[in-house]
Amino acid sequence: MLQPVNRQTWAPIGCTPVQKAWDRRDRLSVIGAVVLSPTRTRVGCCFGVQRKNVKADDAVGFLCRLRKKVRRPLIVVWDRWSVHRSAEKKIAKLGWKHIEFESLPAYCPELKPVEAMWSHAKYADLANFVPNEVEHLNEAVHTSLDDQAHDHRLKLSFFKTALLRL
Repeated sequence: MLQPVNRQTWAPIGCTPVQKAWDRRDRLSVIGAVVLSPTRTRVGCCFGVQRKNVKADDAVGFLCRLRKKVRRPLIVVWDRWSVHRSAEKKIAKLGWKHIEFESLPAYCPELKPVEAMWSHAKYADLANFVPNEVEHLNEAVHTSLDDQAHDHRLKLSFFKTALLRL
């Protein structure tokens, strides 16, 4: 949504910072993955941004693009969100043998490295950011996630946050 994420900020006593934002329901949905190489030496981030809610077909398309980018068989580890379950069924019907799925419990953000990526974007890079319009938000989200994709230490920290050993 276009509402800002308010975070604590420094200001002189008696000069409370004011963020002017109007109630807008425009939104962006982001689908993404934190990718770990089989040798566990390379970590990557991939994402896609769209103006509608993510549905199973979007997840299938994302995994198809991810597979082309990685050029290796994938083991996808995700939770039991209904969109994920539907995407798994669609991929099974397509007969894709190069994508395997492992499931986490239904709601477990603490086990998913990608949640640390979203959290860093939302609460660090975009904290107190007030977009003028959805395109302004889109640019900021892309900038944040692109910057994260180029920071190797940050990507490794996503796995540490999820308590996953490399």
